[in-house]
Formats: sequence, structure tokens, C-alpha cells
Amino acid sequence: MTAELVRGQNHPLSRSRVEIRVSAGTPVLALASAGDDAGRLPGPEAVAHPGARALAGLEVPDAVSGRHRFTVDLDAVGPAVHRVGLVLVLPPGGPVRFGAVPAPYVAVAEPEGAEIAGYTLDGLDSETAVVALELYRRQGAWKVRAVGQGYAGGLGALLADAGLPGPAAVALAAQVMAAAAPEATTPAPAEAVW
Repeated sequence: MTAELVRGQNHPLSRSRVEIRVSAGTPVLALASAGDDAGRLPGPEAVAHPGARALAGLEVPDAVSGRHRFTVDLDAVGPAVHRVGLVLVLPPGGPVRFGAVPAPYVAVAEPEGAEIAGYTLDGLDSETAVVALELYRRQGAWKVRAVGQGYAGGLGALLADAGLPGPAAVALAAQVMAAAAPEATTPAPAEAVW
């Protein structure tokens, strides 16, 4: 049975290998971040994106799409990583804010199996980047938390808030957006069926 989360709610994960699923009503970028116990990023290399897809234990999709799936192996993330964040970003050439599109739905599931927990990111408005959820380690156990923290200032503002110095956050955001060519987008399906 899927636990339907609301913003701020968490749910325990009983397995270390999980699948992240995203269903959005518009094409989005799906990124992952690897932060410390305070959620701070040690540097740009702690963000997986289409131009640098892999982090220890995961590999994010390489294109903009309305649906994404990728596996996270929590046993393979480094010992300094306590939070793995799922970040959704509106790409250039698409809608200019999440409030103008249907609310994205994100889920953590058994690989190729049933959903464990899901979260609908409602209540977004002027935001163009959002931390949708995070997998976090506490006292040796992993949990999922519905975050839903949006940034009207875009990906650069999100990365700066996560601890990257201003110039590094702006440079990484520009690199990610450049990799999100509008011709590489895949339309969202009318109805997502897993």
C-alpha cells in the first residue's frame, strides 16, 4: 500500500535499493543532489544532472521529459551523504512557472515494483525549480520526506540555498539549463500508468 505523503511528512524505507518516479504534466528536468546531514552540498560535483548524470549509487535521466524513472542504491552512496534530494526544474522554452502546469507527482517505489510512498507537489506558483523529496539517513536508517520547497529564483537560487557559493550556483545552473535543449524534450503522457 502506498503511503500518500503531504509536505513535511516522512516515511521509513525498508529497502536500500529504490526507484524514483516522476510524473509531470509538462516536461521537466529531474536532478539529484547529495548533501550532508544539514542538506548542504560540498560542491557542484554533488549534483547529478543531464551533463553529469552519475553520483555514487544513482544515475539521473539524460533528457527533459514528463516522466522519469531512476534507481537509487542507498548502500552505495558515500558515508558523508545523509540526504539525496530529488530536484525538478522547468526547462528553457517551456512553461515559466510550476503554478501554470498540473502538479507533479513523485514516488519512491520498489525497483520495477509497487510504490512505497508518493507525494503530489501542489501549492506551487511562481517557482521554476523545486526540491520535491529527499531520501535521508538518520541513525543508520533511510527515510523519504516530502519536501516541496520551490524557488521562484530558479535552479541557481535552489543551489545557493543548498550551500553552493553564488558564482558556483549560477555557473552550475547555467550548465544544467544549457544541457536541456528544447528539442530534446519528450511530451508528458496524457495519463501516467506505471
